[in-house]
Amino acid sequence: MSPRTYLLAAGAFTVGTSGYVISGLLPEVSRELHVSASAAGQLVTAFAIAYAVASPLLAAVTGRWERKKLVIAALITSAVGNALSAVAPTFELLLLSRVVAALGAAVFTPVATGMATSINPPERRGRAVAVVFGGLTTALVVGVPAGSLLGGPIGYHGVFALVAAASALAAVISAVWLPTVDAPPAVGVRERFAVLADSRVRMVLGMTVLGCLSAFAVFTFVAPLLATTAGLHGGAISVLLLCYGVGGAIGNTVGGRLADRYGSRRPLLWSFTPFVLILATLPLTAVTAVSAGIVFFLWGLCTWSVNPPIQNWLIELAPRASGLLLSINASAIYLGVGLSGVVGGFVIDSWGVVALPPVAAAVASLSFVLLVLAGRRDAAAAEREPELAAV
Repeated sequence: MSPRTYLLAAGAFTVGTSGYVISGLLPEVSRELHVSASAAGQLVTAFAIAYAVASPLLAAVTGRWERKKLVIAALITSAVGNALSAVAPTFELLLLSRVVAALGAAVFTPVATGMATSINPPERRGRAVAVVFGGLTTALVVGVPAGSLLGGPIGYHGVFALVAAASALAAVISAVWLPTVDAPPAVGVRERFAVLADSRVRMVLGMTVLGCLSAFAVFTFVAPLLATTAGLHGGAISVLLLCYGVGGAIGNTVGGRLADRYGSRRPLLWSFTPFVLILATLPLTAVTAVSAGIVFFLWGLCTWSVNPPIQNWLIELAPRASGLLLSINASAIYLGVGLSGVVGGFVIDSWGVVALPPVAAAVASLSFVLLVLAGRRDAAAAEREPELAAV
């Protein structure tokens, strides 16, 4: 595998930290800017919505840009957004700065993923995707806890300044070390979006939305859940989240290797089946610190092993429009994350926090159904191709 793939993963770490870190800084933002916790939470929503809306649109606008220049521009935009966050004197300006940072992330992640597949041989495409997404999982495992820890001594201003500096450094290194990669063949706007007419594409994207919705609906409210099921608080929960993150990092790598060896569908079946079972039984299994640690590790392993096969499947379905599809899939991820807070809050208010994992498992089951249906249509399409070739 090309060593430059790891440079793309480093860039993914910076933009991933930019998006995730705010969750650990909400108390400082609320206290310093004199806004409620719920209002401060809108910073997360603003980033997610801006990312989801902008990613496919910017992919279409920048479709003919040389890939290296686009990666550098995305990192610079992320750096500017985080620098503005560091100096924003009001909540409104801070909200606007998060939108700017989201624009950089919305461009970077799908472009870096596509670039990783182009600078590596086809038989290592799944692993290349996994390496780039490994940067995002590392942001979840390292970047978020570090940001939360540093929020006390240097404040959220200092944390955003560090993220801005890291993004700028990644841009400089990318300018020096990344190879020049031509844009994919020119594809008209109508042809680009025509790929969405393929029901398999829509099903795979639906799997992404439902999978992220089910996973993050529980993850967002994991603290009150563990307080209820296991009586755990504070530092113990931080350790369990680390277990989840370590499992996620391993799962991301394993998912890429399995996609290279077995294709996309079988690894997804192997991931979604235990994923549904883990969520459904979480209130019964996460009842002690030890059992919760084991379950959270397995949960992270299954959750993050899904990404590489899904990305690989989308590239296989529409190679000419893969850049757009990866952007739409990135939007689907953030759409699922955005909906998770709404759905999770509704379930908790209606039936209590213990009901959340089983409901999330039911949502994940719908994703499993889409996987089976898309797989059958994929197999049917593969059978038709030889018949058409023989005509």
